Amino acid sequence: MKQAHIFDNRRTGVLLHITSLPSGNLGADAYRFIDFLQQAGVTVWQMLPLGPTHEDGSPYQCLSAHAGNNKLLCIDSIKAKPWCRNEDLAGKKVFTIVVNAYKQFVEHATEADWTAFNEFCQLQAFWLEDYVLYREIRNLNHAMPWFEWPEPLRDRQPAALKELAEQRTESLTIRRFEQFLFFQQWQNLKTYANQHQIKLFGDMPIFVAHDSADVWAAPELFTLDATGQATKVTGVPPDYFSATGQRWGNPLYDWQAHIKEDFSWWLKRLATQLDLFDLIRIDHFRGFEACWEIPASCETAMEGEWGKAPGEALFKKLVSEFGELPLVAEDLGIITAEVTALREQFAMPGMKILQFAFGGDADNPYLPHKHCNDSITYTGTHDNNTSLGWYDEIDEATRQHLHQYIGPSEEAMPWLLIRVALKSVSQLAVIPMQDLLELGGEHRMNVPGTMEGNWKWQFEWTMLPEGCAEKLRQLNQIYGRIIYE
Repeated sequence: MKQAHIFDNRRTGVLLHITSLPSGNLGADAYRFIDFLQQAGVTVWQMLPLGPTHEDGSPYQCLSAHAGNNKLLCIDSIKAKPWCRNEDLAGKKVFTIVVNAYKQFVEHATEADWTAFNEFCQLQAFWLEDYVLYREIRNLNHAMPWFEWPEPLRDRQPAALKELAEQRTESLTIRRFEQFLFFQQWQNLKTYANQHQIKLFGDMPIFVAHDSADVWAAPELFTLDATGQATKVTGVPPDYFSATGQRWGNPLYDWQAHIKEDFSWWLKRLATQLDLFDLIRIDHFRGFEACWEIPASCETAMEGEWGKAPGEALFKKLVSEFGELPLVAEDLGIITAEVTALREQFAMPGMKILQFAFGGDADNPYLPHKHCNDSITYTGTHDNNTSLGWYDEIDEATRQHLHQYIGPSEEAMPWLLIRVALKSVSQLAVIPMQDLLELGGEHRMNVPGTMEGNWKWQFEWTMLPEGCAEKLRQLNQIYGRIIYE
């Protein structure tokens, strides 16, 4: 199978989530960032999942695999709508602002506006109706997870859902309207990005959160008991980094149920992501070959076992539906030959992290001389320290190996590592924004295994070093990563 066309050219990407923009939303800063990328000769903007998050803010545990996070909405963009006659959209919470905006929409929207809203609701009904019900019920039950709701609502008894829908008609419509606004703002941004030769690179976690509209709407597709509790959960086995492994807690897929429905749930999920993005990373790709299955009663991952997954059958179905798959496999960690074979069968590039490359021997697969064309080279990801922070923390032997490998250079970190990424044979090289800003470890996005302080980092335009775009463009020119379209 041939790789997706997006990999026909050498490209550079920058990793920055929407929440890390100065405003943290889909407004003016997002458009300014696209202008910066174009000036720098960058043609890929990578970000994290866009879904509505739980209270911890992690974009990898979302309330929906389809919906957009309303906290990313730009209020100024709403105010600029012709139907928005009152610039003071009162409310401290985003949903309250959306309520006020909806009231103005009702009063002043044109027939064309209503047609667009109704068409959106009809087109997205396959996930939207479950989602708005889920969010409304969850709100009425003080944010309790769905498996702790009153039994009629937990079990989706038709009479109970019908009664609630009749009682909460306007509130449900407002929740649909909120998603309508999000997808409008997103598509406007994507159009602007594509017009400026920027491809949007998204992220799709392999698993979905237990407390999500997706699991509530289709519990038969997951490893749950009759009360909605998980019987098996996800994680990874004990390894060098953790003696007890990692217990993530997401319910596993009942793969036989997915096979029985001919993977229709996956077809719908990927269709949404392909509408949002030009390129998609699949987090924990190895789980499509085999998952680490942990009994839900176990507090750690130690008692889990490998359970096979029908990855080949699934991806064959996806290819038959969508043709080429613009997908990237997150294949970090201990990867078996079977996982690599699955990735290569469907022509998905893997990932190479330079922060993992140094301090060992010449066989380290992350060293640049071990890279291959069908890979993406990163200085680091959202789960890593910044390159400067990493360099400050590594031991002297690792630091010496880095400099011996690269050879004599007067270039300082992190640009030293950025240059290594850009000169790689990988078709795509991705640099976290923190590295372009030359920031230390206090600016990292996430520290895996910790619960506090993650997902909150934001930059300011004043942090941008003078001449950064020109410097990056020059490197892109030198290493053949400028795209002329």
